[in-house]
This record gives sequence, structure tokens and C-alpha cells, in this order.
Amino acid sequence: MDVRTAIEKRRSIRSYTDQKLSREQIDRLLAAAHLAPSARNRQEWRFIAVTDSTLIAKLAQLSEQEFMAEAPLVIVGVGLEPERVMRCGIPPYIVDVTIALTQVSLLAVEMGLGTCWIGGYPQEEIRQLLGVPDKHTIVMLMTVGYPAEEPAPKPRLPFAEVVSYDKF
Repeated sequence: MDVRTAIEKRRSIRSYTDQKLSREQIDRLLAAAHLAPSARNRQEWRFIAVTDSTLIAKLAQLSEQEFMAEAPLVIVGVGLEPERVMRCGIPPYIVDVTIALTQVSLLAVEMGLGTCWIGGYPQEEIRQLLGVPDKHTIVMLMTVGYPAEEPAPKPRLPFAEVVSYDKF
């Protein structure tokens, strides 16, 4: 029995089988995003589940990420209030959408699925394609599907190099 956690098993998947996802699977993944914490619980986000293969192919073409066209699902995380900034100087929409999609990514692993974060995409073209109003910002695209590959773990910096206690 494999006792590794979803965190340890998660990989960026860039090749998917042609197996479709059920509406129940998609809704379960979106529920993970919906249940994520957000700054002041404002939930200033929207998630677009793109399942239409023609739209996914267009997303892949616009993003110059051809592998995306293999995925049966692309989740688009949208921040609703890009002008708002927390006291620390960070816009919460970026943090909140990222937390939500991290939960999706980890649940996907538990469900036997793979994901890939897509940050290289043209904001305006994707916004127009999906009908996202100008006042909102697309934070991230995430492909989801059944993996057709098993990538090896990527090398990590030594733990002591990225973690400190009490001070930088």
C-alpha cells in the first residue's frame, strides 16, 4: 500500500489520456476550490470549468501550451477584486485563487487525476474567449485529467536552504 501523501505524489502532468471526467468528478474538484479559505472569507473569486474540447483547444493555442488540448478539463481561476490590497501590501485575489487551486490539485491526486498549473497565457485573449469582464483578472489556468505519464519527482533545494526559524 502506498502511504505517500497527495503532496508527495503530486506532479505537473503534461500528457493526459482521452478518458473524460464525469460531472460529479468535476463538481467534487470545484467544491474543493469553493471550500478553500480566503481573505476575510470574502470569496472574491470565480472558477470556470472549461470542458468543451473546442474551447480547450483554443486555450491551448492562445497559451502556446499545446498539451492543454489533451486535458478534458481546464479550470480557470478568476480574481474579482484585483484592485484590493491587504495591509501587508499583497493583493488577496492572487493568494485566494492560488489556495483554492492548490486544494483542487491535491484532491485531484487523491482521485487518481493529474493537474498542471498554467501561468503562461495571454490575459486579454483568454478573458475575451471566456467572457471574463475587464474588471476581473484571470489568475491561473489548471489542466485536469487522467495522467498518461508518470513524471519523476523534480529536484528540490535542500530543506535547510529554504526554511529558517525565528529570523530570515
